[in-house]
Amino acid sequence: MGPAELILLGRTLMKIGEQALPATPAGGERTVVIVMSDVYEHPGTTVGEIADRTGLPQSAVSGAVARLREAGSVLAAPDPTDRRRQLLRRNPSPTARQLAVAAINIGPAVAAALGDHEASELAEVLAALDVLGSRLTPQAVARARDGR
Repeated sequence: MGPAELILLGRTLMKIGEQALPATPAGGERTVVIVMSDVYEHPGTTVGEIADRTGLPQSAVSGAVARLREAGSVLAAPDPTDRRRQLLRRNPSPTARQLAVAAINIGPAVAAALGDHEASELAEVLAALDVLGSRLTPQAVARARDGR
């Protein structure tokens, strides 16, 4: 597998993940997940810093942060050095939405993406995803970027 195939695989996995999520009226689940992940990795961060790290437009980050704050997943406090800015951090208590999403079985979405395959093939793909998910965490991207 080359870099292009890896990128396409990542895109495919994102689409399958989006299909497994329960829909929300506002949409934009991918952006919300990206922003939430960044806040969780960088407590005490700002909207501008998230935009810089993720490459998302600041307006998209602001919208995602507003949704996360409304849902209770992210907490904000004024920056003591610049009271106009908000410092964002993870809410240590999981919300009902987080618990519901964590409980979702991705099997049906993966099975739909595979089409007509044997149950053993679905099990093999799900096992491979478990291995990848445990080893290729968001911290792995930082290590790769930093050359560690």
